[in-house]
Amino acid sequence: MRIADAGDCHSSFGMAKRDMDPRADVIVVGLGAMGSATADALVRTGRRVLGIDRWSPPHSMGSSHGRTRIIREAYFESPAYVPIVRRALELWLELEQSAGRTLYTRTQGLTVGPEDGMLVRGALSSAVAFQVPHQILSADEVHRQFPGLLPLESMIGVLDERAGVLFAEQGIAALLERAESNGAVIRRDEAVVAWEPCTDGGVLVRTTAGDYRAPQLVLACGAWMPQMLPEIAPVLSVVRQPIYWFDAASHPEQYAAPECPVTLWEHAPNRVFYTLPDFGDGLKAAVHYEGQAVDPDRADRHTTPNEDAEVSGLLGRFMPHANGHLRASAVCFYTNTPDLHFVLDRHPKHETGVVVVSACSGHGFKFAPAIGETVADLLAGQVPRYDLSMFRMARFAP
Repeated sequence: MRIADAGDCHSSFGMAKRDMDPRADVIVVGLGAMGSATADALVRTGRRVLGIDRWSPPHSMGSSHGRTRIIREAYFESPAYVPIVRRALELWLELEQSAGRTLYTRTQGLTVGPEDGMLVRGALSSAVAFQVPHQILSADEVHRQFPGLLPLESMIGVLDERAGVLFAEQGIAALLERAESNGAVIRRDEAVVAWEPCTDGGVLVRTTAGDYRAPQLVLACGAWMPQMLPEIAPVLSVVRQPIYWFDAASHPEQYAAPECPVTLWEHAPNRVFYTLPDFGDGLKAAVHYEGQAVDPDRADRHTTPNEDAEVSGLLGRFMPHANGHLRASAVCFYTNTPDLHFVLDRHPKHETGVVVVSACSGHGFKFAPAIGETVADLLAGQVPRYDLSMFRMARFAP
């Protein structure tokens, strides 16, 4: 991938391909959670939008698949996320109503770990700062309220009353359907190979099918952001993350939605695994972070016996009746920053024309509709509705 300096939009690429400009105001590259939400938000403000994806979203090639996602309010990563996730839930519910199908189910959420551990301290910090409805439970209280969960005696739980589950592929499909119904043009199965700024202040995007021009550009490329934005590639780490679905060995009712909460477990210092309840296709479980760094175009998309055994062992220790038959597994990508916060910023060299909305460091899906709104604000030159300082690209400057 080569990003040229400002030029005439042709010479740096060599001979121009067929011009396929659909008269867009904004081109959105990548239509996972962030890109699809951005396309939807932009077109609802009256902007003409062209969205482009290498595959046909929703698909299983990037970071936005896996059937379900956690949405939680007692946010251990930082209290600064709480206003954004609250707005995101409002927007998911609005989308659910307009789409006429279920996109969210409230299950409650349980963060479990040592009282002085990263998860519990962080969740309580957010809960207190923003008056998030919550309970603090001892290990015995966790087990009594949720018999399928078996914390160590040294652990406590923070019960997030409004946490729940989002249905990932359904959400992306609904966002794109609404965007298209409002006039967005979506190009599927079309790979972006390069982009460059033009002397008129706009951008040119080159794909495997042709060239597109627009005044503004959104890069929402997920695991392919290092290729599309080489200037921040050195600080981005793309890792493969195995995910699993298990049938319960016994007492399946203990792990079924909505009786079972979503869970996050700090099973060792700063080491986390999570689960989502069974909606008829198995209890979902995975290790959070700790993935192997990969090239997303060459990654092994099959899990290994050692990876399978690690997750099975964690279930056996903390949710013993859930550790039954391994029903399915998959691999997705996290694109991580050094501090594990997002990148959401105007491009420092093209502030009025290009917005970068990646990477999400493995916890971004739930925020997508609120981030889409924020990108629309940035492109319109408006003051963002949230404090975005911890998402700025400048924090990576040497």
